[in-house]
Amino acid sequence: MDTVTCKTCHRISSATKHTTKIRCHGCQGTFLIGNSQVSVPLDISKWPSHDQDNIMTERKGFRYFCKKISGISPRSSPSFSQFPTARISDTPPRGKRALLCGVSYNQNKKFKLRGTTPDVMNMAKLLVQQFGFPTNAILVLGGIADFTSYEPPTRMNIIRAFDWLVKDSQSGDSLVFYFSGHGVRQLDLDGDEIDGFDEAICPLDFETAGIIIDNDINKMIVEPLKQGVTLHAIIDACHSGTVLDLPRVYDHNRGRWKDNYPASGAFKGTSGGKAICFSACEDYQQASDTSAFSPEMAGAMTFTFIKAVVENQEITYHGILDFMHNAIENANKSQRGCGMLNRMFYPKMLQDPMLSSSESFNVNSSFKL
Repeated sequence: MDTVTCKTCHRISSATKHTTKIRCHGCQGTFLIGNSQVSVPLDISKWPSHDQDNIMTERKGFRYFCKKISGISPRSSPSFSQFPTARISDTPPRGKRALLCGVSYNQNKKFKLRGTTPDVMNMAKLLVQQFGFPTNAILVLGGIADFTSYEPPTRMNIIRAFDWLVKDSQSGDSLVFYFSGHGVRQLDLDGDEIDGFDEAICPLDFETAGIIIDNDINKMIVEPLKQGVTLHAIIDACHSGTVLDLPRVYDHNRGRWKDNYPASGAFKGTSGGKAICFSACEDYQQASDTSAFSPEMAGAMTFTFIKAVVENQEITYHGILDFMHNAIENANKSQRGCGMLNRMFYPKMLQDPMLSSSESFNVNSSFKL
């Protein structure tokens, strides 16, 4: 038995394996079931914490055979195993530092992702070549064959790496957290979520060690930020809209900031610093692992984000959002002309990249790391 999310009211309904159409029990609307709506059932019986009965997840894993859009090719990315990248046990450097996590879940075919390898390599290339990050200031966690020289992105290693990222940071430091992998959401038990759900990322060993929820991510890498320290998070995962629990969310359609402060009054800010997050999609949406933009599989958000920054040296935060939205929409339009068979098996990407922050700021300011 699978679960299906209604795109109109977001109510969860049940569907059998062979169901092709279903009526929503919430809004009473009828819709066809496609890969963009059916969630991936998880074996969560071994998860050590949280409300297991209410966890929902959707899988990144759709391919689109349509017009390709040129851009950075993963094949041209440097092999960072040849460079002296940082280790978790290293003393964090001053100035610029970055934590890059790519999780392919190769040990479980049900959740396997193919795009996380090029995602991390391309992000590392961007940081080094365009923003001047030293390779020994970049900590890579990768639990896949291509990343054998790196420590695996287990739950414990990610938590230790969070500490490395923010430890002893001082005014003027620029921090980056990048994650490419699965994301989930579950019912909020603390009353600090406007939509009633906690968002989370899935480490390599999430089936046994558990997920890392937004409350904990906020405590570990947002709240410790001191005056003058800036963190940029780039999260390419399902349900990632407010995965850092930042109190301000940018409404791209209306061009203004809106509140995301928890009704409980829980503190979600920094210790004087600034946190900014680009997310692949809204909290109720899924993110795509796709070949729509290049011959190789890659995260749609990661590819379009990097392409936006590379092709527009003075691009603004608003410009990055516009670029990503337009690129995804153009890919969807191209896909419509690729034949009925492709449209049936490879539905359009239903994701709206988001921007959130610990404070309101001018989104027309230049994007810098």
